[in-house]
Amino acid sequence: MFNSTPAGPLWGALFSALLLAACVSDVRVRRIPNLLVLAILAAGMGWSFATRAPLQALAQSAAGVALGFAIWIGFWLAGVMGAGDVKFFAAIGAWLGPAATWRAALAAAIIGGIIAVVTLLQARALSPALRRLVLALSAGSLGVLGHAQDGENSPKRHLPYGVALALGALLVAWLPGAIPW
Repeated sequence: MFNSTPAGPLWGALFSALLLAACVSDVRVRRIPNLLVLAILAAGMGWSFATRAPLQALAQSAAGVALGFAIWIGFWLAGVMGAGDVKFFAAIGAWLGPAATWRAALAAAIIGGIIAVVTLLQARALSPALRRLVLALSAGSLGVLGHAQDGENSPKRHLPYGVALALGALLVAWLPGAIPW
């Protein structure tokens, strides 16, 4: 993606730095500040306008933002993802456009699942988490997953999912051929 123009690597460095800042914030305080999300969105629009005709740039960025938001909003509504993560990924969509946003979301879901399983194994909490998953599936609602039990509501227990979202986006942006779907 970032090899399409001579200035592409500089844009790619900016993209990577902004996503890294979001990851650091998400890991430290479990928040991605709105100002940072706005900076990611604005820079993504800048990238789009620098590499496409104006109408195409606007259409690609807007479609990426809309798709990025649409993919994750249901998880926020179910209580299993923070609103900052949803806004963060929507802003990433301004950079990627709709096709790459979709691939980045799939990559992020896989990466997020791996991070979740590793975290649960380290905390020796895989069994209770699997019980909640079975309960959610039998109840037909992901909302059960968003309600931690037995003191699990501590911010340190929540996964910084922005990291998985950023890794998925970085993978698709820097290695576009790595994900064939």
